[in-house]
Amino acid sequence: MQLTRLPQNVLDVGTGTGIWAMDFADQFPSAEVVGTDISPIQPAWVPPNCKFEIDDAQMPWTWSVNHFDFVHIRNLHGSISDWPALYAQCFRHTKPGGLIEELEFDIATKSDKVGPDHVFVQWNNLFAECGEKMGRTFKVAAQMKQQIIDAGFVDVVEKKWKVPIGGWTSDPKLKLVGQYTLLFLDQSLEGFALYMLKDIMGWKYDEIQVLVAKMRQALRDWRLYPYYEITLVYGRKPEGS
Repeated sequence: MQLTRLPQNVLDVGTGTGIWAMDFADQFPSAEVVGTDISPIQPAWVPPNCKFEIDDAQMPWTWSVNHFDFVHIRNLHGSISDWPALYAQCFRHTKPGGLIEELEFDIATKSDKVGPDHVFVQWNNLFAECGEKMGRTFKVAAQMKQQIIDAGFVDVVEKKWKVPIGGWTSDPKLKLVGQYTLLFLDQSLEGFALYMLKDIMGWKYDEIQVLVAKMRQALRDWRLYPYYEITLVYGRKPEGS
């Protein structure tokens, strides 16, 4: 997304480690960048025009109306219980002509080589069900464009990219990304599954281990060309609104 004017007030919702907010503050030294999160895990040494606040984005925002030139959201799937309410607050506190941008990845592992009974499909369906049971959907990547439009933003654009899992692609950069992604998933699958399937779905430990083993084996099978999707949506608050 190209910024048509230099932003003065920028909000990073759910900033996490704060890396995006700090990078943006370095790139735009005239902007005041605020990163919010419920966890105080951000570093103490930050650019002078960047600050972090402990704040729950789902609670009423305390900033003035029409305050921000740019609101950024990234990787909050599974964290928000009411997405339309969040987008409504984004709209209310964004200046007319200001921008919203959100990037989310689809947690579904995909392959164009498998059928409906494959472990990828089973895993995806289980996690989707867990999200609904928690009241915090994992399907935000598929829903956010329309919900951002419904909040009142215009000129809304959606872009999608496929990210390989494993080193099966011939593109050198994507091959490296895929190798790191496979390493991350290989180390994380059990943790994801224990929380979701044991705590939310009531599975037994042995049942979870069997499913995780099947997933690991399938993810390492380069013949399946496994991948996931990243979705980017951005839009503008109308002038005069």
